[in-house]
Amino acid sequence: MTLYQNLIDGDWVGGAETSRDVNPSNLGDVVGEYVRADQAGARAAIAAARAAFRAWARGSLQDRADLLDRVGDEILRRAEELGTLLAREEGKTLPEGIGEAKRAGYLFKFFPGEVVRQSGERLDSVRPGIVVEITREPLGVVGIITPWNFPLAIPAWKIAPALAYGNCVVFKPADLVPGCAWALADILARAGVPKGVFNLVMGRGATVGEAIIGSPVVEGVSFTGSVETGRAIARKVVERMGKIQLEMGGKNPLVVLDDADLPTAISCAVNGAYFSTGQRCTASSRLIVTAGIHDRFVRAMTERLETLVVDDALRKGTEVGPVVDQTQLDQDLSYIALGQREGARLAFGGERLKRDHEGYYLQPALFTETTNAMRINREEIFGPVATVVRARDYDEALALANDTPFGLSSGIVTTSLKHARHFQRNSQAGMVMVNLPTAGVDYHVPFGGRKASSYGPREQGRYAREFYTTVKTAYVAS
Repeated sequence: MTLYQNLIDGDWVGGAETSRDVNPSNLGDVVGEYVRADQAGARAAIAAARAAFRAWARGSLQDRADLLDRVGDEILRRAEELGTLLAREEGKTLPEGIGEAKRAGYLFKFFPGEVVRQSGERLDSVRPGIVVEITREPLGVVGIITPWNFPLAIPAWKIAPALAYGNCVVFKPADLVPGCAWALADILARAGVPKGVFNLVMGRGATVGEAIIGSPVVEGVSFTGSVETGRAIARKVVERMGKIQLEMGGKNPLVVLDDADLPTAISCAVNGAYFSTGQRCTASSRLIVTAGIHDRFVRAMTERLETLVVDDALRKGTEVGPVVDQTQLDQDLSYIALGQREGARLAFGGERLKRDHEGYYLQPALFTETTNAMRINREEIFGPVATVVRARDYDEALALANDTPFGLSSGIVTTSLKHARHFQRNSQAGMVMVNLPTAGVDYHVPFGGRKASSYGPREQGRYAREFYTTVKTAYVAS
């Protein structure tokens, strides 16, 4: 079996410890064996990035733009291959995997334009004879720590802007999904990224992650993951006066009003709650439904769930793949048991499933008769589990939607322009969807939330520069 190594200072580097990447649809299928870096390897990567920074930041903008463009081109050419790899190691269905690969390619294709579009300001001082110039400069060395649920798209939307704005990168992917990270690093290396500018250090958070967040050389850390881990990282990075960007959890509401088109509501709810096996921070985990449509909605949801195909991620026709691993499966099952103990009605699903191969298959679960005070409505489950909360009317539905410690994404299904516009203005979320699933965003616009969901500048699009650059103000006597 090929041993996939880390990329440090332009060289592929081995190590003493390895991990096996196993297909959650078929536990007998080993995707590959990957080297885990240790703290010494992480420190070497950081040192290499620091040494490469000056030349990269002050080098040719056209060379930088061309590099990112080449990376995007190759990802798009290999979208089916990369999507298959993603489906094998993470459990997304093949169409979802290919779609994510294409999104990663488009992200790299977007940022070459931003390389040459960087601009500043020139102002006259309030003092005669002085000119003020306001410019943006790269941070320096940036640590990027990504989760397992989007192993191509999330690294792409962090790495592409980091490089575009002149930073050097030390990238630690989730230990659970090293395959896509290695493939992305290989594409960058063959595209001609200069040594030290981009470094891949696979491994455990307790070793590699700690080395990155604790290093005074790392000027900024961009992290996507759990709230608990994000808060711990923030404390350590801020303590040493580093810059931090956090994308964390969600408990996203989808409000369905009495006047909603029922097929649209069901489509939005099933897509948002269960596709990608519910393993999305933007998933519609709370379905807040007003009284007049509630019973019809629950019946239609149950009927749709009965036909939902749960199977091998690579099998044609599969709509929902397996849960990513045993730990996540155990967490999902524990929340399903908790919901029943709390008094919620398990209207559908929640059972472990058997398929042709041993895998982490879970029947999508739907709870009804829930209250917003239940833990299953307060805590992020991160699996194919959704709840229905009954609301009297729009006003109560809006209040319930906002009654959460999270604020990433929210949605409403309605034919009322009045309610749609009011919800858009008054939903306490960073992203609002009208007659669309709460999950599913574009690559060229800002991504991020409020409250415990996000901290620091937004990701993606032009707004990415807020994190990956710092502002300089210069006064010049003319």
